[in-house]
Amino acid sequence: MTDWIFATIDLLGPLGVGLLIALETLVPPIPSELILPLAGFRARSGAMHPLLVWLAATLGAVTGSLILYWLGARLGYERLHRLAGRRWFVLTSRRDLERGHRLFARHGSWVVAVSRCVPVLRSLVSIPAGVERMPLRRFVTLTAAGSGVWNALFIGLGWLLADRWQDVERYTAPAGTVVAVLLGAGVVLLVVRKVRQAE
Repeated sequence: MTDWIFATIDLLGPLGVGLLIALETLVPPIPSELILPLAGFRARSGAMHPLLVWLAATLGAVTGSLILYWLGARLGYERLHRLAGRRWFVLTSRRDLERGHRLFARHGSWVVAVSRCVPVLRSLVSIPAGVERMPLRRFVTLTAAGSGVWNALFIGLGWLLADRWQDVERYTAPAGTVVAVLLGAGVVLLVVRKVRQAE
């Protein structure tokens, strides 16, 4: 994967960084913790301007998030609530959905902003934001702010570490793995509970 990221960034420059981050938002296993430090390293070598790299990465994050927001909005709360009542739909129960609806109504802005700095969640949070129809301007502003901080941090680390930029991904990858495992365990628990309720 590293060679492919290298090739894309070297071929397209900041545009390649933006495209990779948009793709990472839609397909979380592509790690921004690898893309951004490499981009910072390339910027330090003079191949790209760091500000353009940061702008492209942030625009890519917003673009990918808007696609997921749109999917959530197309699904909608009412449709999801109906699906949650069916036995085969294991991702959530109606009670959990209603609890999440109340939580998002109270703290949705904080959830969106903070999740932009949490592996895996920074992608997934766009869907409930769309389901809840968070005002689009607020969603874009919070996404740009949270993603901008995340992008600046990792581009900066790549710049500072120079040819040791891969050290960033080495130390941050376990956090993404932990979040993914916890989410997976949560899905398993939802399936088990749904099956028990159907018995």
